[in-house]
Amino acid sequence: MAQTTDNKRFFENLTGAGKAIAVLTSGGDAQGMNAAVRAVVRMGIYVGAKVYFIHEGYQGMVDGGDNIKEATWESVSSMLQVGGTVIGSARCKEFRTREGRLKAAHNLVEHGITNLCVIGGDGSLTGANLFREEWSGLLAQLVDQGLIDNEAAERYSALHIVGMVGSIDNDFCGTDMTIGTDSALHRIIEVVDAIMTTAQSHQRTFVLEVMGRHCGYLALVSALACGADWVLIPEMPPEDGWEDKMCQKLSANRAGMKRLNIIIVAEGAIDINNTPITANYVKDLVVRNLGFDTRVTILGHVQRGGTPSAFDRILASRMGVEAVMALLETTANTPAYVVSLCGNQSVRLPLMECVQMTQEVQKAMDEKRFEEAVKLRGRSFENNLKTYKLLAHRKPESQLPRSNFNVAVLNVGAPAAGMNAAVRSAVRVGISEGHKMFAVNDGFEGFYKGQLREIKWADVGGWTGQGGSLLGTKRTLPAKYLDKIAEQIRNHNINALLVIGGFEAVECLLQLFDARARFEEFCIPMCMLPATISNNVPGTDLSIGADTALNAIVETCDRIKQSASGTKRRVFIIETMGGYCGYLASVGGLAAGADAAYIYEEPFDIRDLQSNVEHLTEKMKTSIQRGLVLRNENSNENYTTDFIYQLYSEEGRGVFDCRKNVLGHMQQGGAPSPFDRNFGTKIAAKAMQWITKKLQETYRQGRVFANTEDSACLLGMRRRALIFQPVVQLKDETDFIHRIPKEQWWLKLRPLMKILAKYKTSYDVSDSGQLEHVVRNRPKDLDASAI
Repeated sequence: MAQTTDNKRFFENLTGAGKAIAVLTSGGDAQGMNAAVRAVVRMGIYVGAKVYFIHEGYQGMVDGGDNIKEATWESVSSMLQVGGTVIGSARCKEFRTREGRLKAAHNLVEHGITNLCVIGGDGSLTGANLFREEWSGLLAQLVDQGLIDNEAAERYSALHIVGMVGSIDNDFCGTDMTIGTDSALHRIIEVVDAIMTTAQSHQRTFVLEVMGRHCGYLALVSALACGADWVLIPEMPPEDGWEDKMCQKLSANRAGMKRLNIIIVAEGAIDINNTPITANYVKDLVVRNLGFDTRVTILGHVQRGGTPSAFDRILASRMGVEAVMALLETTANTPAYVVSLCGNQSVRLPLMECVQMTQEVQKAMDEKRFEEAVKLRGRSFENNLKTYKLLAHRKPESQLPRSNFNVAVLNVGAPAAGMNAAVRSAVRVGISEGHKMFAVNDGFEGFYKGQLREIKWADVGGWTGQGGSLLGTKRTLPAKYLDKIAEQIRNHNINALLVIGGFEAVECLLQLFDARARFEEFCIPMCMLPATISNNVPGTDLSIGADTALNAIVETCDRIKQSASGTKRRVFIIETMGGYCGYLASVGGLAAGADAAYIYEEPFDIRDLQSNVEHLTEKMKTSIQRGLVLRNENSNENYTTDFIYQLYSEEGRGVFDCRKNVLGHMQQGGAPSPFDRNFGTKIAAKAMQWITKKLQETYRQGRVFANTEDSACLLGMRRRALIFQPVVQLKDETDFIHRIPKEQWWLKLRPLMKILAKYKTSYDVSDSGQLEHVVRNRPKDLDASAI
């Protein structure tokens, strides 16, 4: 099917000629569904297939008529930034009957449709699978009734189905993130951040009810992302007597100078006896026992609404493209697939395996096997729960272990949203492990000047939602001040270092590692967490702060595109940050629906610029009369943003006019996104546990001595795993002049952006969605903790 050279598969020869694909959204809506619909339509048309919309979900399939319409390239324009589903969704009782499915089969055959792409929850996907299994029987029945002839039954004898999970609850097993979950978290966190300011003013307690009838993912992750005092979820009901424990915790927090309390309740929260726990019950409890001024806020359908986040747009676009490829590669014997993400990789999973596992969770909860339910939810859910417990519940001093180790935490490089969440997590986990934690202000500059102080549990309260770097950060490298830094390490008896920062942090760790031969003060465990908006750190696919910056870019691009809706025929040239790394421009371009993105890693010349102008000139002849072009700040020293703006203005004269925008530091500011808060929190907790282990391993004769390569590591996310890599081993895969890794995974996403913008391009699909099976619990090294 796909062209193969040297074991590589390319997309070019995968053809959809003669095939008809239909796309429908079913069940509850979720932000990002439109991005998935757009990707399916454009990818389908790109490979030469006919693509149909089925409006109003299964109801439209049963009713037929105008509900089934052929889609065009232009008909999915401007959908990317719209929440909900533009083609409509409806719950359909009729499709649950055989008569309903018979009507649906007849309508599909009339349009020659034998490939279905279903975007919905587990109910919708189960229905699709049943439809597929019954297909030949339904066709035989239609032949008997004289509604279709034998030739049609023969020609359309097999129905192929690929599912994408669109659900804000993230309640589907086998996939790390479902379409809509990240956007729902954005809505929740926006509300919590707003409520925190008013709660602080009045010293109030707020009880927030979030969605999740059978799944506590939204409640758990938002509690982790805002540092809530208490969370109630269906998978982990509190033990008997929880009411007193919760009240003790709330009053202890107030005593510790905290002016507010936040309690998050999933709508499906239950106690150990399966009795529902409502937000009002929690409120009455707090008022009765503590007399605190308490308010309830029920978020309701706000969580389903609004524009999709950058993450959801990219996830849905990747899944949509993968779904079309899966449909083109299916045979009569292939099971119905679900395309999903595992860590950072697309996978295909048998639909029914996922559905069965999802149903098993509910069964385990009904039978009060709660620990098993948590395990069945997957590694990501389990890790979130562990991390939340670790950070939220402070043990009394008497119960803490005493390690006698001192650990210093510092930020290096430019500020990135999520740094503070990482510091908070590291400090609290460190204290729980019995260490004394030290905060260093202003990076290594503050270190050599002696700006170290002990930092306590309460000092980092409320840090998760703060942007920038509260510790202060500088780009200063330690090489010139090694003797002074060594002296400070000696004076404060620092036994381990946690460095949170960008590319500079890698250089800092390498310099300290090289200095071990001269200064044995640096023979201590050192760990680095990648935090930079540029996402240019070697050894990791993602960095803390990049998601927040992407969202800022996408939000601005949406506004800029909207500003052109009245004027028409306008092209915007937008400059993004990132140094020499084109991550923000490329992935931002995919999420914002850009026509082109110029980056350093993919050299371009005047001929490319000329062909882009011609492409936009052609586009202006259609009904989509606007263009969006992104340029990374250092993509080319001669083809500057001004140059490209002037070239486009001249070449497009009379066809379109141009505007330019430099986004600048707005990409670095703002409150961290839920993803960055979570990513920072989880990797910092993991890093502190690694530091504890290394301290124990290297403690000999009354002191810590660590001089091996594996005692100076970077903790990064690679494909599906969070792994510790010695910084020395990352040297060979790094371009130090341009401060980027030599190989970058996201370059594989660039052809997607080009295809979705109607460019003919080559697309390597070698590692695209291999069929996998749902595993109960993946082995430890494959733990993506799926952030």
